[in-house]
Amino acid sequence: MKPLSMMISTLALSVLSVASNVAIADGTGIVNSNLTQSSLPPSISLPNVSPINNDLANRGAYIARTADCMACHREDYSGGVPIETPIGNIYSTNITPSTQYGIGNYTEADFTKALRKGRAPNHQLYPAMPYPSYHGMTDDDISALFAYFQTVPVVDKPPEKTTRLPFPLNIRSLMLAWNVINVPSTKSRTGLTPMQQRGEYLVNNLEHCGTCHTPRNLTQGLDKDGYLSGAPLGKWFAPNITPDNDTGIGRWSERDIVTYLRTGKIDKRAYAGGPMAEAVGHSTRYLTDEDLSAMANYLKVIPAIKTDDYLIPVNVARLPNPISSSITYDLLEQKDYLAQAKTNTSKTSSSDSSKSSAESSSKALYLAHCGSCHGVDGYAQPDARYAAIVGLSSIRRAKPDALIGVIAFGAKGAFNTAPKMPGFEKDLSPAQIASITNYVRVNFGGLPSSEVSAADVKRVIKEKS
Repeated sequence: MKPLSMMISTLALSVLSVASNVAIADGTGIVNSNLTQSSLPPSISLPNVSPINNDLANRGAYIARTADCMACHREDYSGGVPIETPIGNIYSTNITPSTQYGIGNYTEADFTKALRKGRAPNHQLYPAMPYPSYHGMTDDDISALFAYFQTVPVVDKPPEKTTRLPFPLNIRSLMLAWNVINVPSTKSRTGLTPMQQRGEYLVNNLEHCGTCHTPRNLTQGLDKDGYLSGAPLGKWFAPNITPDNDTGIGRWSERDIVTYLRTGKIDKRAYAGGPMAEAVGHSTRYLTDEDLSAMANYLKVIPAIKTDDYLIPVNVARLPNPISSSITYDLLEQKDYLAQAKTNTSKTSSSDSSKSSAESSSKALYLAHCGSCHGVDGYAQPDARYAAIVGLSSIRRAKPDALIGVIAFGAKGAFNTAPKMPGFEKDLSPAQIASITNYVRVNFGGLPSSEVSAADVKRVIKEKS
C-alpha cells in the first residue's frame, strides 16, 4: 500500500476542480477601435421563480443562477452530469429535496458545510464541486439558496451515473489534506469601491470564474500568482481575462464585458462556445445589469498578467465583406452560391498544382465542411443561430490550439436553440484540419499568413484527448 502522503499527492494532482467549466473559450481579444460596439441588450426574465414562493426563496433562485448550479446539476437539479478529470469522470449529484436521493434531509447547517467546506453529512465532496470558491459565500446568500432548494420539484431517483474512482482516489477523506492547502481559493483585496467589492464577490465566489481561468499549482489548487490569467480545461483553454492589453481583455470596455456575459457574443470579436457557452446559457445572461456591471468593473481593476498566448490585432481591411446584403439571411441564395463556389474551387484545384491550387483546396475543404453553417463569407446565419466567425479573437491567437480544438472536437453554443458544432477529428485528416485552420485564420481572422501544420493538429488532439 502506498504511504498516505503519496496517496494524498496522487489525489491532489489528479482531481480537477472544474465545477461548471466556465471558460471564455472564444471570447477575449484585441479589436480595432473603428469596429462598432454592440448596444447593451435587455435583461432576461429569471426562470424558476414561483409566485407562491416567499421572497427569500425567490432570492435564492437568483443566487442559484448566479452560482451556476444548473451547469453541473441540470436544470431540474437531478444531477448525473459528467465532469471530466484526468482519472475519469466525476458525476454531479441530485440536489433536489428528495429525502432518499437528494438533499431533503439536509439542515441549513449541513447545507452550509457542504458549500463552504465540501463536507456532506456522510462523506467528503470532491472539489469538482467548487466549494473552495463557495467558501466565501455570505450567510444571507446561503440561507436564501437553502430556502430555494426546499421549493424545487423533487426528483425521486438517483442520477443515471455516479462517481466511481479507482483506489486510492476513492478515499474521499484524503481531500481534507487538500482543503488545508487550497481552501479558500482566493483572498479579498483591499481598497476596492463598493461596486468593485460586489464584483469581486461575484467573480471569485458565486460565479467562481477562477475555477477555469486561473492556472493550477502542483496540488491542482488555484495558483493565486496567476489569478485569472488562463488555464487549460479539458478540450478547451480558458483564456486570460486580466486587463492586459495584448493577452487579456484590457482593450475591452466594461460595456463589452457586460454584453458578452449577457449574450455570449460581441460582433467581430467574440463568441462563447463550449464551457463558456454553458456559463452564459445557465447563468450570466440572467444576472441584473447592476451585477454584470459590477463584475465588469472589477475585472478592469485586477492585476494585469501578460502571457505568451498573445492576440494578433485585427486588421479590419483584411476582413471579408458579405458576399451580398441578403446572403446571410437568404438560405436559398447562400445555397446556390455555395454550390457554385464548390464547383469553381474544385475546377481550380484539379487544373492547377501551384500555390493557388493549395489555397483553392483549403477553400474547398472549408466550403464542404464549414460553409453551410458559418457561411460562404464567414458571416453565418444569425436567424438560425449559427456563429459568425469573422474577426473572432479565438482565430487570431498566436497559438492556434483553441481553433484547432474547436474544429477537431466541436463546440456547443450558448443557448439551447443554437446548433451544436460537430467535431471533425474522425472525418478529416490532421492535414485537412490544418488546411481549414489556416484558411479561417487568414480569410476570416485577417492574419497575413498562417502556418499551422498537420503535426500541430496531431499534438493538440493528443494533448486534449
